[in-house]
Amino acid sequence: MTANGDVYDNNADTAATSLSRQPQLPFGTRLRVTNVANGKSAVVRINDRGTYAWTVQEPKCLDLSDGVFRRLGGVLEPDVGHITVTQEILQ
Repeated sequence: MTANGDVYDNNADTAATSLSRQPQLPFGTRLRVTNVANGKSAVVRINDRGTYAWTVQEPKCLDLSDGVFRRLGGVLEPDVGHITVTQEILQ
């Protein structure tokens, strides 16, 4: 279960936001995320909260579902699972 009560779907167009993000994005917020390296983008809905701590390198960490991450060009391998994205709040 996700923090908003959804059953987690690893292929859904969803994301979790960092617990340290201020201000928090409300559940249901839609974002357009675009991979800076290749220009691929997707629209995701916030339905969960991550446990990732704020760092200088990742001040607004998003935890994308694996399906969205792959569609944006991410590689699902240990120690490779990060991409830099821009985000635009749609609602």
